[in-house]
Amino acid sequence: MSLAALDKVPSLLSACRRHSDQVFLTARFHRPQEGTVTSYTNILDIDHLNREVGGVRIVDDVTVAIRAGSVLVVVGPSGAGKSSFLRLLNRLDEPTGGTVRLAGRDYKEIPPPELRRRVGMVTQTAFLFPGTIADNLRFGPLQQGIELAAEPIEALLSQVGLGGRAGEGVAHLSGGEAQRVSLARALATKPAVLLLDEPTSALDAKAKDEVERLILTVVRRNDLTCVMVSHDLAQAARVADQVMVMNKGKLTKIGTVSEVINAEGMVR
Repeated sequence: MSLAALDKVPSLLSACRRHSDQVFLTARFHRPQEGTVTSYTNILDIDHLNREVGGVRIVDDVTVAIRAGSVLVVVGPSGAGKSSFLRLLNRLDEPTGGTVRLAGRDYKEIPPPELRRRVGMVTQTAFLFPGTIADNLRFGPLQQGIELAAEPIEALLSQVGLGGRAGEGVAHLSGGEAQRVSLARALATKPAVLLLDEPTSALDAKAKDEVERLILTVVRRNDLTCVMVSHDLAQAARVADQVMVMNKGKLTKIGTVSEVINAEGMVR
């Protein structure tokens, strides 16, 4: 099976995939800290999830379990329902059927502000608030009545390669820098799950590579579960534990990189 709307990627993809497997052996099998959920536990159980708009099901009966500490990359042609699916996972959009359990709890029982603290999101374009970088990082914790001090802000910025820049305004940041701030802002609420909606697609090649590597580092360092939408199968091969293919709102295939993507860079 192939996706017509996805470009064929280089035959070197198999080498990328071998590198990806080595990276995630480290990510999957490190010893978890005491009290954390192990990588064998499902953090998200998605059960017959639907969203219907104007009589059309843009997400159609999707059921999938996502392990804690894993990276799931969702691929498919334009209009497949990838971003719509992602937005259902923290109720930015409401499902018209089905539900999601977060660590075993039906997410409809979780107040939306709490849910979005625990399930953070980084969008394709970094929508930053006017003001300084620090102002942006303080926003999420302030919604919980927490004032982030200078030290944790600096620690977050150091994670994303922007140490020492908390007081700078956001108006003149490059695209890659703005996406780094967006990632640090999502981390400021200490989420368990990070949703990434094509986070590198609006960046040039150099910034794309830097942000992609940064995401992998941050996910491993913070023991996060990550659900990432991408139109790029080569990127999926580099970063994913599992790849999920969507088409016309439906989940059509899911498995490891080698199970889903062949050596020519096409969906099997």
